[in-house]
Amino acid sequence: MNSYNASNKQVWHSLHLMKYLAVLFALFIILIIILADGGRLGVLRFVNGIPFGDKLGHFLLFGILTLLIDLALLRSRPDLNPSLIARRVALILALFIGLEEFSQRYFSARSFDLVDLTFSYFGVCFFSLLALKTVGRD
Repeated sequence: MNSYNASNKQVWHSLHLMKYLAVLFALFIILIIILADGGRLGVLRFVNGIPFGDKLGHFLLFGILTLLIDLALLRSRPDLNPSLIARRVALILALFIGLEEFSQRYFSARSFDLVDLTFSYFGVCFFSLLALKTVGRD
């Protein structure tokens, strides 16, 4: 196998790995949401005992999800404007995050928190910029 084919194969594996990581991380967040809605967070409840732990959790969970989705899309679609991809991902995630936070009003174990929503959005914005900087170096 020549180096060109090996390089293409490595890129292909890297792209698929990033996509799988994004899907798995999204499923992880969905699991956390389902457990929280049912009041069954268990061991994860310790985060609420840490000062600003809940806010940091929102920032990191949704930020890392943004980063993984952005990197997967930016690397698989180099023909598209990176800034446009990142903005679209951010807007779509912001919509879903807002709907999820608002839906907490309908679960007795949860409560809507505008500050949580704000930290989630900060995570999306910060990690979108990080993804753009990372891809700009490739």
